[in-house]
Amino acid sequence: MQPDFLKDGDLVYIVSPAKKIEANKVLYARKLLQSWGLEVQLGRGCAGEHYYFSGSDQERIDDFQSALNDPNCKAVICTRGGYGSVRIIDELDFSGFGQSPKWIVGFSDITVFHSHVTTNLDVQTIHGTVPLNYNKDEESVETLRKALFGEKISFEIEPSKFNRSGTARGEVVGGNLSIISSLTGTNSDIDTKGKILFLEEISEYGYKIDRMLWQLKKAGKLDQLAGLVIGYFTDIKQSVDVFGMNWQELVLEKVKEFDFPVLFDFPAGHEKRNLPLYIGREADLTVTAQKSTLTYG
Repeated sequence: MQPDFLKDGDLVYIVSPAKKIEANKVLYARKLLQSWGLEVQLGRGCAGEHYYFSGSDQERIDDFQSALNDPNCKAVICTRGGYGSVRIIDELDFSGFGQSPKWIVGFSDITVFHSHVTTNLDVQTIHGTVPLNYNKDEESVETLRKALFGEKISFEIEPSKFNRSGTARGEVVGGNLSIISSLTGTNSDIDTKGKILFLEEISEYGYKIDRMLWQLKKAGKLDQLAGLVIGYFTDIKQSVDVFGMNWQELVLEKVKEFDFPVLFDFPAGHEKRNLPLYIGREADLTVTAQKSTLTYG
């Protein structure tokens, strides 16, 4: 199910379901969203602080629930990732949201929401840049605006020597590898059969990347993919030292017996350039030696 695309005058909420964020980042985001013609409601604790988090679990639940319950709210903008979404996801009531969906936007730890919502409610979300980073890359912010307002977005990606050629069509699912692997076997687990799986990661050791990929493989998450899209794997440590392989080769090792296309270097994840992906929406993936494209219909 696709939430309505935004239009001038629509109301959006800014909330912080995980790690705390500086108030000036929130205010910058509000001003930016207002410049798009949107009305902006700040969650009561979106710039709060409770140790590592933006608020206690209950405070973060209440903030997110307010956004879900407001019939006028058309999008829920998460300020950042970090950690904390899994602590509150099962305490949220999505019953009204399923009848009147709205966009949930974010990445990293917000993968918890992407996975839970697409799996349990069949509602599309947007994996994209967050207020923490709105001042870092104009292209990422502008492309997010296009995605929210329903303007066509498509991506042409420079070739990588690690790519595996082919074509695929399927729903895009996924997000942060650590989160996806941690949700395996839970009520927020994702279905990957016939789908295009997107993965990104940051600041992990090579052996942890290897272990998480094996977990996905052993759980059957890689067997029947339509395609695999790999975003940024930022600051991956000690892969070659341990395995004699870089992290890209660790990925390819897990899918060598399959024939679906594999695209590396998609510009999404923990870098300044973080372009949006609709999660739960069908896309066409083409990977060739010259160039690769990902296009939403």
